[in-house]
Order: sequence, then structure tokens, then C-alpha cells
Amino acid sequence: MNNLSLDLETFSDVDLSKCGVYKYASSPAFQILLFGYSVDHGPVVTVDLASGEVLPEEILAALTDPAVIKWAFNCMFERICISTYLRKHYPEHFTTYSIPEDTVRNYLDPASWHCSMVWSAYRGLPLSLAAVGAVLGLEDQKMTEGKDLIRFFCMPRKSDGGRNLPSDAPDKWAVFKSYNIRDVEVEISIQERLQKFPVPESVWKEYAIDQEINDRGVMVDMKLVKNAIAIDELTHNKLVDQLTAITGLENPNSVQQMKEYLATNGLVMDTLGKKAVREMVKTAPEDMKMVLELRQETAKSSIKKFQTMERAACSDDRVRGMFQFFGAPRTGRFAGRLVQLQNLKRNDMPDLAEARALVKEGNYQALELLYDSVCKIRLIRATGPEDRRA
Repeated sequence: MNNLSLDLETFSDVDLSKCGVYKYASSPAFQILLFGYSVDHGPVVTVDLASGEVLPEEILAALTDPAVIKWAFNCMFERICISTYLRKHYPEHFTTYSIPEDTVRNYLDPASWHCSMVWSAYRGLPLSLAAVGAVLGLEDQKMTEGKDLIRFFCMPRKSDGGRNLPSDAPDKWAVFKSYNIRDVEVEISIQERLQKFPVPESVWKEYAIDQEINDRGVMVDMKLVKNAIAIDELTHNKLVDQLTAITGLENPNSVQQMKEYLATNGLVMDTLGKKAVREMVKTAPEDMKMVLELRQETAKSSIKKFQTMERAACSDDRVRGMFQFFGAPRTGRFAGRLVQLQNLKRNDMPDLAEARALVKEGNYQALELLYDSVCKIRLIRATGPEDRRA
């Protein structure tokens, strides 16, 4: 065996799009439902783990064999999910690549994992399996039923938080197994179509380094994060109360209500976007200037990064999976995911350390007393210079 092509269908109660695969796979509810594979581009097999089937011993061995290249489209998902699966069900087959001094030792060595999405991106193709198949005109295309089946079997029910099992819809489950097989077939077709345009070994080495960076993650100060979110909520509520008192509006957050109020007071605005409000503030009467400035303060979105940190942080307070290798297909540059670490706003406050300490303590009264705008204070990073390790 030289190559093993893979595709998984999984369940978790964690939102993959909002929290990332590391948090997703670490949930106690996480489960691999279907394990599709092909050995050396041979027939595709799907192992129905959800129904009690087990992986063949040779496949288990191949998952940690450095001589076998594991392939998947966006293979970080498969590698992290399989790492969790092996640690839980086959610890004798799990081996880590981390050095003994490293506290992060939960993932399979990425050196023997190759990503057909990276291969596609290297050739300027899209970052979606369906889109790549369409561009290449593959005979076998990704099945369109997949999204509905994933919602049905792989996500908690919105009605009660429960889940749908294979026995609840045998006909749908049979189609889902076919979907799993088809995805592996499409991945193999992509590899075969691109085989004349191989990715240089140097790029695969860079990819492995990228995966190590994502595996290690970045430590965040969760006490600071939680208190920043709490302070933001308190600040926001006070600002809304002020706006309500001044304008008499039922909901001053409503764009329509606010535009109508401003028009009644002589300020007709097509949009309440930041740029438009900033320009209007320059010429608005003092009473309307105050309303516009308060509106701007309530609309600040900087706290969203803290909320993302809180959602995505693993049990050791590290956020993982924040970089996408070849995220921009045409240029090959990295792209940010989740917190978008590369876009953290720089804060040049001279007393930044003191402000961070007050936020970490949750000392809202001191912040309000010492600073003109608590909203500006909440822009501080939850990672200090000593913490931004990747």
C-alpha cells in the first residue's frame, strides 16, 4: 500500500463552521459515522462505523504508517477527526509526532498526509470539492443530495437537540453511504487529473509545517476574553439605554427606526454605515451629533473576535486551526480562519498593560472612570506578546 484516499462523515454537537475542527472533534458527542477509503486508487469501500462495522487492521495500521501517504480533500479535517478516533478507540494504533517537552500531543503526524484541496489550489482551482469537479469536468461529480443528508445525520436536530440515527431513515442512510463513496471517487479523479502537474515536495513540507502550527494553536487568556465579553455587554446596554432616553425609540438598534428619527430631525441618510455616519457627524447639530456618535459606539464589532476565541478555544485554552494553507489559490498565500489572527487590530495605548489588567479583573468602574471610551479599551488583544506562539 502506497496511497490511502479518505473521506469521513461525522457527527458532533459543536458547530464546525463557527468553532473549527479541533473543537468539533474534541466534543464527547463526536463520532465518525462513515469511513470511506480507497487503497492505491482501487475500489472505494465505506465502513459503516455508526452501525457497528469496524475498520480492517491494515487500514488502522496505514493511518500511522509514515510510508503510506494519506489523501483527502481538506485533509486537516480527516487527520484531526481520525486522531480523536484512534486515541479513543484504538490507542495502541495512535502515535504522535510531538516531542516529549511539548504539551500538545493529540494529533497524528501531518508529514504523511497530503491534501488534494491544496493540490487543486496550487493549480489555481477552487477550494471546494464540488467546484473543482465541475471545473475539471469530471465524469463523477459530488452528489447534490449531500448537504441535506449532512444536516439530517451529522448535526443535532434544531427542534430538540437530538440526533437522527441510521435506523431512523434507512433509505436516506443508504444514499448517504453512496454519497460517502462518491466523495472518495471524486477525490481520486482529481488526483488522477492533476498527476501531470505534481506539487513540489518542498510545498508539501511547507504544508506539514502549516499543520503543525495549526495543531499547536495559540494560547488565549480566557479570563480576559470572558470579562471583555461581559464588559462589552454591560457597555452596550448602557449605550442603548442612553439612546432610548434621548430618541424615545422602541429599538434604537433598528436601522429603519433610527433613519426615520434622524430624518424627522433634519438628517436624511441613505445608510448608517460607518463612513456615512462619520461624515455626517462633522456637520450635524450638537444634539444629533451625540445620537450619531452613540449609534457608532453601539455598532462597534471588535468584540466578535473575543466571542470567536471563546467558542473555538479547546480545553487547554488554545485556539487551533486558524490558518489555511494556500487559502488564496492564485497567489498561494495563507488565509485566516476563525479569529483571523493576522487581522487583529493594533492598539497603541501607552498604558495598554494596565488596561488589559483591568479588563482581566472585570473592573468596569475603573475602566469607565479612567478612559473616555470603554468601547475602545475592548479592542485590546487577548494574547500578549509572550503568548502569541504558533
